[in-house]
Amino acid sequence: MSTFSLDPSDWRARAAWLAAELNRHNHSYYVLDNPSIPDAEYDLLFRELQALEQAHPKLNTPDSPTQRVGATPLPRFEQVTHSIPMLSLGNGFEDNDIVEFDRRVRDGLDTQLETRIEYAAELKFDGLAINLRYEDGVLVQAATRGDGRTGENVTSNIRTVRAIPLRLHTGNPPKVLDVRGEVLMFKADFAKLNLFQRDAGLREFANPRNAAAGSLRQLDSRITAQRTLRFFAYGIGTLDGTEMPVSHSALLDWYSQIGLPVCAERGVFNGADGLLDFFREIGAKRAQLPYAIDGVVYKVNRLLQQQTLGFISRAPRFVLAHKFPAEEATTQVLDIEVQIGRTGAVTPVARLAPVFVGGVTVTNATLHNEDEVRRKDIHIGDTVIVRRAGDVIPEVVSFVPELRPVDALAFVMPVECPICGSPIVRTEDEAIARCSGGWIKCAAQCKGGLQHFASRRAMDIESLGDQLIEQLVDRHVITTAADLYKLDLVKLVELDRMADKSAQNVLSAIEKSKSTTLDRFIYALGIRHVGETTAKELASHFGNIDALLQADEEQLLEVADIGPVAARSLLTFLADPLKRELIEQLRAAGIHWPENLPAESASEFMTGKTFVLTGSLPTLTRDAAAAMIEAAGGKVTGSVSKKTSYVVAGAEAGSKLTKAEELHIPILDEDGLRILLEPV
Repeated sequence: MSTFSLDPSDWRARAAWLAAELNRHNHSYYVLDNPSIPDAEYDLLFRELQALEQAHPKLNTPDSPTQRVGATPLPRFEQVTHSIPMLSLGNGFEDNDIVEFDRRVRDGLDTQLETRIEYAAELKFDGLAINLRYEDGVLVQAATRGDGRTGENVTSNIRTVRAIPLRLHTGNPPKVLDVRGEVLMFKADFAKLNLFQRDAGLREFANPRNAAAGSLRQLDSRITAQRTLRFFAYGIGTLDGTEMPVSHSALLDWYSQIGLPVCAERGVFNGADGLLDFFREIGAKRAQLPYAIDGVVYKVNRLLQQQTLGFISRAPRFVLAHKFPAEEATTQVLDIEVQIGRTGAVTPVARLAPVFVGGVTVTNATLHNEDEVRRKDIHIGDTVIVRRAGDVIPEVVSFVPELRPVDALAFVMPVECPICGSPIVRTEDEAIARCSGGWIKCAAQCKGGLQHFASRRAMDIESLGDQLIEQLVDRHVITTAADLYKLDLVKLVELDRMADKSAQNVLSAIEKSKSTTLDRFIYALGIRHVGETTAKELASHFGNIDALLQADEEQLLEVADIGPVAARSLLTFLADPLKRELIEQLRAAGIHWPENLPAESASEFMTGKTFVLTGSLPTLTRDAAAAMIEAAGGKVTGSVSKKTSYVVAGAEAGSKLTKAEELHIPILDEDGLRILLEPV
């Protein structure tokens, strides 16, 4: 790279500029939730800084953005003693608890009865408490709360959390600053992680808190780096070299100014009435928040008043956590049955006496696998604790031993599939038992596979819902995904609740799905251990389906994100004549995608051109259109600006089209895009 030929002052300046840019973009993406550049441009900057640091090791400082990728696994976590203990909080559950808290605060401050105390109110996150130590503005240590006095050193893992600055954004940092806050996982990131776990045949996490805690306590920080963790600052420990802010709200404002993430859902209120209003407001929008919370926290705002109130036992007198109603309840296990998934996985499911928990009535809860049932010792007839946090699938936490009836029955894994009668088998390297019938013999696997095939991230067949798939399979109208493309109006209108118009909508959605991308097609096939990310890597590496079909294990292992397990799973799938035939039938049905062109074949005209897609195109999905543009050498971004080369607009195009017209940017329809992309 030409950068390396520069003199030392030049490459040091370049490295400093790259680090500053990467930190700025990290802050925009992970803290402000407002990406400032496309991922591909970020990756280019990151790789350049990596290359510079490899060529000039002295540039590789602890606060470099390249230190976020993970390090060599640790044998164990070191213990860290907190300079100021991380205390627990007192709890309140009823309105009267908050009124009493306010009364105790006023009594402690010896104020007049009519005096209204100023409180800072914020969210109580359902994550893992952490202490971040900065020295001269650089992150030097991160430790879990532990028992409040001693925690675990998780610095290597915290460095992978892109929301946390490795250097404070200030030219005048304090000598020492201990930032207290919460590491958590957003609901969307939790869903992606569990999808990956499921596709990889691994155990799913019960809730975002468990996922965050499990990710942060990995001895191998490279695993932590693969998971998207977030952070919100909410408190302070030691501060040396700078004056302490006068209030808690001022502290959080200062944190925001120096680059530390602070939650926007906070405010300053007077008296108990103001706190209760905040609690009800947050409760009303709790389900819509992107992260899980289990309450709100009230703190006396003025730090001098906090010092006056002091502490009692292990909790401060000036803070109270106002908890939401519990999301756990007890009920009885009426039966334990098994469900068969699309890959044949046999999952024990507890049938429960109806119980209201987490805002819904729960009648079923997953028990994951046979080993999990044994570990938790769940019997039919047991009284159990059921948990449901947010949108998480209900889970049986444990049973209540003293309430176990004498006639409680232990679970016995069936030896035959309850759907097709095929043997249930389990290999030594898996915790999951599977039906051996396959998708042709087992209707449950067939239905699950079709639901996956039609899902939004796969072939995206909008009108093909689960109930319709159930009917199509149960009536033997279809047995494979290829049969979907043979459906006609006559077959569909014979089904329950299927009139001409709704049947035509289904056929239109199926027809539209024929135009897709290679990675979506690979993902839609439902190959075990091949999730969305792996499918994208395969599509990018091989470029076309024929090259993938001819690949051997050695070639598969050359692909990023492909390990021995995924490679063997792919080879097993592709060696099955029925699976090969299915792929050929789908291609023969008209499913197509843009072939990935080698970089040197990209059009010179398209190089550097930026496109924005808006609205619904007649025959192309947005992913398919984006793949065509990128294959030709162009880029696709999400927002319109003066730098946008073209806007591709379909039906119901919105504000992006309006802005393009205001900026006089060329606007293309689908036909115009195809003409533009035609080889010269």
